[in-house]
Amino acid sequence: MLQFIQWNVSPTIFSIGPVSVRWYGLLFAMSFVVGYFIMLRIFRKENIPEPLLDELSMYMLISTVVGARLGHVLFYEPASYLAHPLDILKIWEGGLASHGAAIGIIFALYLFSRKTRQPFLWVIDRIVIVVALSGFFIRTGNLFNSEIYGNVTSMSWGFIFQHVGETLPRHPTQIYEGLCYLALFFFLLWYYFHKNGKPRPGFLFGTFLVILFSFRLLIEFIKEPQVNFENSMALNMGQILSIPFIIAGIVILARKEKITK
Repeated sequence: MLQFIQWNVSPTIFSIGPVSVRWYGLLFAMSFVVGYFIMLRIFRKENIPEPLLDELSMYMLISTVVGARLGHVLFYEPASYLAHPLDILKIWEGGLASHGAAIGIIFALYLFSRKTRQPFLWVIDRIVIVVALSGFFIRTGNLFNSEIYGNVTSMSWGFIFQHVGETLPRHPTQIYEGLCYLALFFFLLWYYFHKNGKPRPGFLFGTFLVILFSFRLLIEFIKEPQVNFENSMALNMGQILSIPFIIAGIVILARKEKITK
């Protein structure tokens, strides 16, 4: 008889009165803290004033949260939130979309580059290194929340998410995605230092878009739909939203390759 992994971990670490500390929130915060120190090393290597990093961090924090929340509202449950608009502010109840976060971050970095006169590709080439790592932290948080899991599987590493009432083993797609993002982080970081802090403009950004969103498109085939309307779709919302990012990454890589010849 196959032995599956019984996953019954509480998403809450501890509670003090009405205040609870959850794994997802802790890992989300860690992604910014660890990302800050990695970017600090990059800034020091390139002799960029450190106060600029503090400003960049604020842009990243706001754009990630606002973009991810609005992405979920607009892409997945627009009717529900239009009927109850104040619920948009209830981020603690869940509902963050990575595609919305990506759009928010790109827009915020464009504003940041305009304000600070730093080249947009210079900024985003370095930011995607820590964004890939953040993806690992966030998917680990999803695992602790027993959410965004995959279809039923007969594989021995299937997870039975007991905390949310599941009785059948499912693909731990949070782990699949998290490991992909972690590997992407190590590649981008290695490439950056391999090029002595002078990667070809746009290469890191384009590579990030192609690899991350291609994997996201593929992994969605074994994921449970997040909302009911996806059941009748050939490609779900996550896959549809991934396609423009993949195309953009290919265009960026091709364009920069053409320029360097």
